[in-house]
Amino acid sequence: ANYADAELIKLSAVSAGIKEVREAVVDAKNRLAQFGRRTLLFVDEVHRFNKSQQDGFLPHIEDGTFIFIGATTENPSFALNNAILSRARVYTLQSLVEDELGQVLKDALSRDEQLSKLAITIDDSALELIAKAASGDARKALNLLEQAVDLSFEPNSNTHLVNELVLKQVLPSQLSSYDNKGDLYYDLISAFHKSVRGSAPDAALYWYCKILAGGGDPLYVARRLLAIATEDIGNADPRAMQVALNAWDIFHRVGPSEGERAIAQATLYLASAPKSNAVYMAFNQAKRDAASDPNYPVPEHLRNAPTKLMKELGFGEEYRYAHNEPGAFAAGENYFPEAIQERQYYQPTDRGLEKQIADKLNYLQTQNAQSSTKRYK
Repeated sequence: ANYADAELIKLSAVSAGIKEVREAVVDAKNRLAQFGRRTLLFVDEVHRFNKSQQDGFLPHIEDGTFIFIGATTENPSFALNNAILSRARVYTLQSLVEDELGQVLKDALSRDEQLSKLAITIDDSALELIAKAASGDARKALNLLEQAVDLSFEPNSNTHLVNELVLKQVLPSQLSSYDNKGDLYYDLISAFHKSVRGSAPDAALYWYCKILAGGGDPLYVARRLLAIATEDIGNADPRAMQVALNAWDIFHRVGPSEGERAIAQATLYLASAPKSNAVYMAFNQAKRDAASDPNYPVPEHLRNAPTKLMKELGFGEEYRYAHNEPGAFAAGENYFPEAIQERQYYQPTDRGLEKQIADKLNYLQTQNAQSSTKRYK
């Protein structure tokens, strides 16, 4: 604010509402009109404002009534209106490393109005433990330090001895946790999924346990495993789908303790399984084509003909029943609309069971190519 020669107004979206925002706007306009001085409006926890409340800032940001700064712990892509994001610059504040947190703690001990007055004894190893438990969050580190200082008070000597014994009383309750709608939650899920996809069973198990340690829902992981079974494994190992489904079923039957272990087993199986996204890619391409293609008529030989009239119209005529053909395969037959002829969506890999599937499909394609009874010339 000093650098911009502007008056600073602070609001917290936790406690402020439309009334306070309007008052801030009026103050800013009056200040600009009477003194020619701009206002810097700082809104903490800005994500707490709903979309309509956020919209209230737009005209005043655009006309320069105030310089707007919003602070949020959430992903702004999800928590803030696109209109505000398009008019603002986003800065990401990174988590502090342990050395930086250690310095924050030392500064607090020497400069904080309350802590600096106390006779506190704490060694570097204790500071390191606090810094590690804070997971990059300076505010959390300071809160842990204050709790440790409070617990370590020795009334006989009027001193505070913060040691490992004291920290054990503070740190166990500070388990890794997260908001299940926040960025960290989705980062952990992403790391888990990518570890399974990347055939890294040990890393996948680690991220699964981190999710559990943070209070995550193991059934969400079970659902993700089912998605992985079709998206990243597919027909390279069709058993993966059943393994994932069984783990989900076991969880419901035996409860969390043994159920979490079943999901861990499924995690290790899927991470170790051969990988293929051929089903995923084929399905997506077929969906795109089905949505964009004209409504081609179903070829007459493939149509249902349950009535005499339909049969007289040629529905089902010349259909070749595969089981009556050599090898149960009607070589040269075509099952696409005539305007399309042939398309190949499914391209199996050479991994796992798909290698056998690929060999089988290549053989059938050769049969088609050599057939003298092709449906469409």
